[in-house]
Amino acid sequence: MKACDYYWRLVATALAFTTFGICGLGFSLIVFPIASVWPHRASKQRIIAAIIHAFFRALVAVLVGVRVMKLDVSGAHALNRKEKGAAIVVANHPTWLDVMVLLSLTPRACCVVKSAHWSNPFFWGVMRAADYVSNADPIELVEEGARQLARGYTMIVFPEGTRSPARNRLHEFSRGFAHMALQSRAPILPVLIDCDPPAFTKTMRWHDVPERAFHMRVSVLDPLGADTLVTRDEPPALAARTLTNTLQAHITRHLIDHGFFKA
Repeated sequence: MKACDYYWRLVATALAFTTFGICGLGFSLIVFPIASVWPHRASKQRIIAAIIHAFFRALVAVLVGVRVMKLDVSGAHALNRKEKGAAIVVANHPTWLDVMVLLSLTPRACCVVKSAHWSNPFFWGVMRAADYVSNADPIELVEEGARQLARGYTMIVFPEGTRSPARNRLHEFSRGFAHMALQSRAPILPVLIDCDPPAFTKTMRWHDVPERAFHMRVSVLDPLGADTLVTRDEPPALAARTLTNTLQAHITRHLIDHGFFKA
């Protein structure tokens, strides 16, 4: 039975990745050309964000339904910012699926994306049509992120820049989100993510299916105001460094408290 369960999850995972790639390619080839000539930028972005949200909600539901993964989420209501205004979601990044799960939980989202992904043949059109923000230029990242927040889009940021190096370790956080928060005055929503057993990590291939269905846990913490974490008269560069270090310590401590990290 264990062998049957393993091969079933392997096949289901392969089908999910194939569907994901085909849909991404189709979106890039069909929707992006339409989006590029759409006359109203605001309505275009709103429609595409809704499509991406609905697609990932469906994909997560399928993965849960076919027993490839389990998902537990606490505090998800905080990600629906319709009446509260936009926020900056800052999350750790243990697995490749983190982006998919957060987009499935956030109806009106925009992502900061690694510059290397902009040449991906399957998803370049999706990212451009959705007005996602590249991390190639730090100054443009902050300014464009602030503009997206002003338009009401919650920014999803993984300040590690890539997937975490190991189960109980984080990469050092980059400061882009901190500058964005200080410039926009948007609240920061720290998000904790865990995957047990590990799946789709930095060192694993898509076909390295764990011995059992992986369990993803997402915990959205209380929002934090950048102004409350830095001294009022700190220069911007020092304030961003302070905010970055403070938030990394905050997330690390809660990862331990929640049992996501083993101290």
